[in-house]
Amino acid sequence: MVLQQALNALQLGSIYALIALGYGLVYGVLRLINFAHGDIFMIGSYLALFLAVFCRCPLWVVLPATFIALALLGVLIERLAYRPLRAAPRVSAVITALGVGLFLETIMLATVGPQPRGFPALINGGVYKIGHVTATGVQLVIIIVSIILMLALEVFVAKTRTGMAMRALSWDKTCAPLLGISIDRIVSYTFAIGTGLAAIAGIFVGMAYPVIDPYMGIVVGWKAFVSAVIGGIGSIKGAVVGGLLLGFVEIGAAAWLPSSYKDMICFTLLLLILLVKPSGLFGLPLQKKV
Repeated sequence: MVLQQALNALQLGSIYALIALGYGLVYGVLRLINFAHGDIFMIGSYLALFLAVFCRCPLWVVLPATFIALALLGVLIERLAYRPLRAAPRVSAVITALGVGLFLETIMLATVGPQPRGFPALINGGVYKIGHVTATGVQLVIIIVSIILMLALEVFVAKTRTGMAMRALSWDKTCAPLLGISIDRIVSYTFAIGTGLAAIAGIFVGMAYPVIDPYMGIVVGWKAFVSAVIGGIGSIKGAVVGGLLLGFVEIGAAAWLPSSYKDMICFTLLLLILLVKPSGLFGLPLQKKV
């Protein structure tokens, strides 16, 4: 029973972690909370649905096509909505992010309607039983692909020139251009990667819980944001740990307590962690010279 719930929690936590990584990347580079991120995740689910049903694309085509399409959408949103406000007060960017999320949600309501839609089975995975633990092919795909993407992102940020430029820009936006770093280019890369990961998470939610609707990004987006804050927003390791921790807490609460308590327990966990460590588990306190 415990191992089975742990496997379910690993699946849910992997999805939260992928979305939380997008929050963390954008905040780490721009100090911006992209509140439209949850709605971008929702659009990823609908795009995957379109590719799978109307274009009859298999999973190995749906994953990269959705990643690229949503990455381009993220770059477009940053270029049109956030870049003109880069020098504006931070509250202006936050309000704009909320507006972008409402805009995306309204567009989807107008085009596909508010009714939930069934998500197709993208893989014909069997059921694998090891002892008392039963794993489906969908669970294994979600967990394995999520781990690969997380490791690839860590290597990208740590080892590549673009990743090092992201870290430099996160550390000091004033000195980074003096080193030949193009702020606009690096910010575009950041949004592309973050929104692409959210798109993959949208596909995984459709595969694991095969009903999607235009409002699905609200609750999942907030929980992924909570994951990023718990782990220390701006930290890749923190986003992964925060997502997995929230997944384990939510599944555990639903398994051993009334399911209506799980959201209360998740947000209580956030409050308790922030009371003890306001910057999150892996976050560093922001120091400012005066």
